[in-house]
Amino acid sequence: MDFAFPVRIYWEDTDAGGIVFYANYLKYFERARTEWLRSLGIEQQKLRDQTGAMFVVTQAQIDYHRPARLDDQLLVTARLQASGRASLTIHQQAFLQSAAGASDAPLLLCEASVRIGWVDGASMRPTRIPNSLLEQFS
Repeated sequence: MDFAFPVRIYWEDTDAGGIVFYANYLKYFERARTEWLRSLGIEQQKLRDQTGAMFVVTQAQIDYHRPARLDDQLLVTARLQASGRASLTIHQQAFLQSAAGASDAPLLLCEASVRIGWVDGASMRPTRIPNSLLEQFS
């Protein structure tokens, strides 16, 4: 089941052409992943304080399908695609929400596969994700 997070497009999100600047989708995906973790009871700063480790993005593959524009309302999703001992792969999508009352399905704008690695906060070296944390994802 996908976690969904709403995002509205503001002036600051757009480029000179009036469409969302491509790198901003990474920000939207980051926010959705953070809120997805929070929905599972995982607060990233608290987790780092308790374990000395943290998640970092190690890879992102993004496909852009259609542009988002000023005032658009997006729905950004996050779903666990794969888990390993030291990393998670999250499938994410950004959809344009239909206008209020419209029966159209949300339109896919952008999607990504984002790999986040679990690293020691001091050395930034990969380490094993605690079993208790992995259990929360299953």
